[in-house]
Amino acid sequence: MRSPVVLVHGWKSHPGIWDRLSGVLADRSIPCWIFDHSGMKGAGLETIAASLQAYLRARRDETGCSGPVDMVCHSMGTGIARYMLEVMDGDARSVKIRQLIGLGPPNNGSSLAEIFFDPRYGPRIIRTLGGVFVPRRFNPEEDVIVRQFRPGSEAMIALRTAGLRKDISYRLILTRNPDAVPEFFPSFRGKTWVCSPEGWRTTYSGDGIVPHLDSWLPGAGFDILPADPASLERDADQYCHLHLPRNPEVIRRITEYLCDPAARPGSFCPGHLESPRIGNNGKCSDEGWAAGGT
Repeated sequence: MRSPVVLVHGWKSHPGIWDRLSGVLADRSIPCWIFDHSGMKGAGLETIAASLQAYLRARRDETGCSGPVDMVCHSMGTGIARYMLEVMDGDARSVKIRQLIGLGPPNNGSSLAEIFFDPRYGPRIIRTLGGVFVPRRFNPEEDVIVRQFRPGSEAMIALRTAGLRKDISYRLILTRNPDAVPEFFPSFRGKTWVCSPEGWRTTYSGDGIVPHLDSWLPGAGFDILPADPASLERDADQYCHLHLPRNPEVIRRITEYLCDPAARPGSFCPGHLESPRIGNNGKCSDEGWAAGGT
């Protein structure tokens, strides 16, 4: 019997995003446990991570599974899993995970979460994403998770301080828009906002919501899709952040890792990476900002 895989959805999402992947896993006889935190509105990262830990204990007790399991997480769901594994369980290592596969994860904090609070650009970004990625009349000050995923937050500092676990293989599945197709993510004309060392700018090296700079983890393996840019001519929007869990090419790559954990990723993140420029006030510097995208 194959090792179970735990599926963790992201911020303001729901377990239904895994419907296509769970069907593929069933065909491959890979058991999947779906963690649902959609009802934990107003809860912070530590609370949700503790609930995930309790969920895993309960499933192990129910199934008798004692060996390592795999995890596939979308977006901020990766941060929930990492907080549980690295911050809460980093020393004890009582939660046995073989590999952690993150789809479009904001591992270094979210540039988008940061720009929401920017007095100059935040209101325009929020209006643009209203009803698309955030609720209409969205107020980031009232959202605990958004505050905690700002790059300079205490939660992100805790993750950086804890470091990756050597007993876990980390895999990142990312997408990009190399041909600058606007339909990739129409809200930003195919681009992604990034808090870079040069300040605010937009890039095609991202999935519309999470830029690659937010995702990198030194030493982690990664794949950047589509492997064939021609795929964007047919299904450009299927490669944006919102659709990653249901994207057929993403699902194929996830399945390859689950069936063969030794499968080599497309590449590895370099051992040293520059962090986004965060000033003394915890905000991305405006120096070097390049207009465009909205």
